[in-house]
Amino acid sequence: MSNSTKYVFVTGGVTSSLGKGIISASLAKLLQTRGFSTTIQKLDPYINVDPGTLNPYEHGECFVTDDGAETDLDLGHYERFLDVPTSQANNITTGKIYQSVIEKERKGDFLGKTVQVIPHITDEIKHRIQLLGKNGDFDIVITEIGGTIGDIESLPYVEAVRQMMWEFENDCIVIHLTLVPYLSAAGELKTKPTQHSVKQLLELGVQPNILCCRTEHELDLKLRRKIAKFCNVSMNAVIEARDAESIYDVPIIMQEEELDKVVLEKLHLPIVSTPELSKWKSFTNKRKNPSSEVTIGLIGKYVELKDSYKSISESFIHAGVCNDTKVNLKWIHSEKLNDSNVSDELNELNGVLVAPGFGSRGIPGKISAVKYARENKIPFFGICLGMQCAVIEFARNVLNYKDAHTTEIMDKTPYPVISLMEEQKKISNFGGTMRLGAFQCELKPDSKVSSAYNENSISERHRHRYEFNNNFLGDFEKNGMIASGKNPKTGLVEIIELSDHPWFIGTQFHPEYKSTVINPHPLFVSFVGASVNNKKQN
Repeated sequence: MSNSTKYVFVTGGVTSSLGKGIISASLAKLLQTRGFSTTIQKLDPYINVDPGTLNPYEHGECFVTDDGAETDLDLGHYERFLDVPTSQANNITTGKIYQSVIEKERKGDFLGKTVQVIPHITDEIKHRIQLLGKNGDFDIVITEIGGTIGDIESLPYVEAVRQMMWEFENDCIVIHLTLVPYLSAAGELKTKPTQHSVKQLLELGVQPNILCCRTEHELDLKLRRKIAKFCNVSMNAVIEARDAESIYDVPIIMQEEELDKVVLEKLHLPIVSTPELSKWKSFTNKRKNPSSEVTIGLIGKYVELKDSYKSISESFIHAGVCNDTKVNLKWIHSEKLNDSNVSDELNELNGVLVAPGFGSRGIPGKISAVKYARENKIPFFGICLGMQCAVIEFARNVLNYKDAHTTEIMDKTPYPVISLMEEQKKISNFGGTMRLGAFQCELKPDSKVSSAYNENSISERHRHRYEFNNNFLGDFEKNGMIASGKNPKTGLVEIIELSDHPWFIGTQFHPEYKSTVINPHPLFVSFVGASVNNKKQN
């Protein structure tokens, strides 16, 4: 809609976890509904090349894109809000920046010059920021800068923003997300943290155009005027970002605050329509007013940090709305489960999901959960390692392969029903070397999964090294565990299901990565529906 791509930078001050990702996604949604092609990228200041090797306790979930990039979990928010796939270009880390610059230096690209943060690192950052803008697909690129203003790690990114503000004067703006805390002892909101945060940004040469003020209480006219005066912004550019009941309420709140309108004015773009949020509002209304509810157990080993399973928990919200049902998740640590207590923990559940993961910790508990769900006809959903645990449990307790296991845990098992993928056997580096990204899958006609998808060919995202061992497939299928989804090129088993169970499905891929507000994932929709039916019947 414009001759050149516009850039919006979102920074944060005072404290972390203010919600830069949600504000960015909400703004993008509003701009998208006004007819502007919009995308979001995340600049992460850590030196890891990507979050693929990070412990989920460190960084939460690792989100995977169609093109196989292991990225920050905020990209999941971007996709869930916009219903547009992201790519490796949407997540930039300091590790990637330095790796690229060092590789260029080794090749002699700098002609013997001293390589420095300015200009070489900042030039690389600016180059990466503009990649999405130069392909012509987007009118507006929103860039979220991770960390907090004042962090040493973020300084090169802020400097790159400063340079771009001067180089693309009419095409760049900065939104600064800050905190206006409420002091209960004084009974009032305090603007000083915001003032200091903006001052820090000014010291780095960046004047924010818009302030998004996170607050628990209303910002009255007096406070807005004070913030505007001391922070050098216009009154309409002081945006109240009050605490919301759900992240899905934020676009509606930002529309009421006219954030998108102010952004378009600052970018000198036409305001030719109003955001069309009828579908979004319908979703939020249904979420708040369900006609029924179910309780589903999420069995995992990182349940203390719920962000470790962020895409799964959000997928349940999307699927719940589709079923006019509230999904209550019971977070169950797999290390605390065993055959003796599994009945007490799971007997009141309407469905069981065994979550993905890596390593041996918590495996016995996951297998116990699978067995209980299988024997008691409780709807079961296994994802990645969850699917593999379902295979192991079936091999041990139905096929009588007593020592069946995955070679990830037991290298010398006599029944390696899950084994290392052939192309993984010569790999020594861990980062970015798994089977990653989107792959095709052909579904078996008349299977539960083909009924859920209502099609026979799908594409789903993967993140794993180990696979179902096809040498044992005949024994499994003879006894009722069907390979209902296979990769058409390699024959790899992507989906298993039980023929004599109301709903028992395991997927090697990660369906949670593709669930959005507008397009909830069909497997989650079907699973929640099966859990509702199970509750009615019991």
